[in-house]
Amino acid sequence: MINPKLTIAIIGGLAMVLLVEPSAQAQQDNQLIPQMSEKNQARDPKQPTRRMHVSKPGQTHTSKQTVATRAAMAQATKPEIVKKPHQLILQVNSNEPAMMNLTLNNATNVAQYYRDLGEPVSIEIVTFGPGLHMLRDDTSPVKPRIEVLAMSNPEISFKACGNTQENMRKAENKDINLIPQATVVKSGVVRVMELQEQGWSYVKP
Repeated sequence: MINPKLTIAIIGGLAMVLLVEPSAQAQQDNQLIPQMSEKNQARDPKQPTRRMHVSKPGQTHTSKQTVATRAAMAQATKPEIVKKPHQLILQVNSNEPAMMNLTLNNATNVAQYYRDLGEPVSIEIVTFGPGLHMLRDDTSPVKPRIEVLAMSNPEISFKACGNTQENMRKAENKDINLIPQATVVKSGVVRVMELQEQGWSYVKP
């Protein structure tokens, strides 16, 4: 027959074991949870990580190339600056061939000077009074020279005073024909004045 006291002692010992084991297991589990959490966090690719930006070897060169390209494009799209043309008036009011030839020399030299510089120029020879003979078809001592000059120097033009032409027609009682290169203006003096008001330079031989 089993001793009642022994039975009670065995049952008590088993109860103590059952109470202690869950507590120890729980403590062990608590120690494992943080370790597993750290491992999971390291393995989880969704977790944000700080990465250092490493420049590629050719990245600096590409950046400089981009800046240079933009600068070139900006330069290409800039509006081209158009130089203001040079403008010259040459007056002839004398019937002397030497004066007419001097005026043509001056016009030719100025035209060639700015042509060599690549700059635009306009030259206008204005005749009035006795100087109209320079452009008269029947009396011009420089008609052949003007024909050649006009073909090679389109920037040079010739203006004849209409008032002088009319006065000569009345005085000579005949039509006063001009050379083909001449253009009639109402008044030679007024033409000179108006061009000066527009900023043209004026030279009298």
